[in-house]
Amino acid sequence: MPEIVARLTRSRDQLAPEELPGTAKEPPDAGSRDGGPRLTVDDIQYPAYMVNYNLELVWFNRLAQETVFSELQTPPAASENRNVLRLLLETNQRDNVEELLRFHISLAKERMSAPRFSTLCQGAQTDNFALLQLLYQETEARPARPVVDALLDFAPGAAAGGRSMVYASFFREGIFLVFVPADTDLSVMLGFLARRDQVIRDLLRRRLPVLTHLAVLVADLQSSVQICSELPADEYFELINQIWGAMEPIFRKYYGTHGKHVGDGMVYYFFPQPDSGYLFNALLCAQQMKLEMQKISKAWQLRKNWLNELYLNTGITEGQEWLGTFQTCTSVEFVVLGDTINQAARISDFARHGAIWASKSLIGKLPAEERNRVRFGVRRKAADDREIMVPSSYSTVASLVDLTVHHKLRDIAALPMTEVLEVAELQRTM
Repeated sequence: MPEIVARLTRSRDQLAPEELPGTAKEPPDAGSRDGGPRLTVDDIQYPAYMVNYNLELVWFNRLAQETVFSELQTPPAASENRNVLRLLLETNQRDNVEELLRFHISLAKERMSAPRFSTLCQGAQTDNFALLQLLYQETEARPARPVVDALLDFAPGAAAGGRSMVYASFFREGIFLVFVPADTDLSVMLGFLARRDQVIRDLLRRRLPVLTHLAVLVADLQSSVQICSELPADEYFELINQIWGAMEPIFRKYYGTHGKHVGDGMVYYFFPQPDSGYLFNALLCAQQMKLEMQKISKAWQLRKNWLNELYLNTGITEGQEWLGTFQTCTSVEFVVLGDTINQAARISDFARHGAIWASKSLIGKLPAEERNRVRFGVRRKAADDREIMVPSSYSTVASLVDLTVHHKLRDIAALPMTEVLEVAELQRTM
C-alpha cells in the first residue's frame, strides 16, 4: 500500500526507472502493508468526480474542476441543474467532448429510458439538446460491473489529441470516474479502486449538500416501550435486529437510503431514479414492510405464546429539501434538513395498528398510471356509528383526532392525508 500511495501521488517524471510501466519490480514485503499510509480520494492526482444514476454531478476534485469543468466553481445547489452532460457541454469547448458524452450515456443507458433521458436533458440549449438525443440513440449501453474502463481521445488538461484511460466504478450511491493518462501504469489505479468500501466512504464524506426532491418514510414499532418491558433485554434486541434485517432487502429493492434515526424507528429517503418513480417506490416499500412485519409478528406469537401483535406504523410524505451528511471518524449518515422529515414522523405517530398513511401532496404528484394502482381513502363514522371507508379521499389531521389529547400532532393539524390500503406493482419497461 505505501508503494501505491507513493506512485499515485507522484508524477511520471518523479518515478524511478524501475517503477516505470513495463519494468519488472520486486514486490514489497508483506509487512509493508501494515501501518503504512492509506490512500484516500484526496490522494488521487488525476481528475475525478462522481455522478448519481440520474447523471447528476455530486462531487468533483480540484483537478476535475480545473480541467474537465473549467468554468464551474462548485456543483449547482439544485439537483436538476447538476446534469453532468449539460455541464460538460457548457464548460468544455473541445471538439472531442462528444466521446466523453457517449461514455457517460453508455454507463447510464441500461437503467434510463429515452423519455427519462429527454426529461433530464431539459434546460439544455436547443442545439445541445438535439445532440444529446442523437448520442443517446447511437450509444450502446454498458452492463454495470464493479469497474468499467475505456480509452478515450479526451485528456483533461492536455493539448488536443491527448488520450486518457477512464475508469468508472459502480456503487449503489452512484458512479465514480477517474481520468488517468494513457501512458500511466494502469494497474495502480485498479488496485485503488478494488478497495470499494473505503472509496465510497471517502466519496460520501466529500459529497456536497444538494437541494433535491425526495420522499421520506418513517416507520415506528407500536408500543415499543411495552414490548421492551415484557421481553428480556437480549430478546428485545434480537427482535429489533430481526426487524431491521428483514427490512434491509426491501428498502434496497426500492432504492431507499437510510436516514438518521433514533431508537428502534426507521427513516428511509427515496430520491428520483432513472428507471422508476421515487414516490411510488416509497409506497411499494411501505407495503412490503407491512407484509414482512406480519410474518415477524406471527413468528413471535408462536415463540412467546403471547397475544401481542407487532405493528410498524408508517408515515410517508414528499418535499424538496437539503440533503447532506453528518460525519464522525468512523461513520457517515445521510441527513435531510427541513419540514419533510418532521411531517413524516408526525404522520407515523398518527398511524396505528400497522397502517400506512401518506400526505395528499405525495399521492397527488404520482403520475396517473401509478396513482391508479394505489387504493387509498379515509375511514368515516356513518350515522348509525358504523365505520365506512370513503375511497380516494383525504382528511386533515384535525378532523380525525382530538388534538387536545394528541398534542404531538398539532404540528400537522392542517395537513391533508390518506390511508394507503394497497399498492399494485408497476410493470417496468425501458
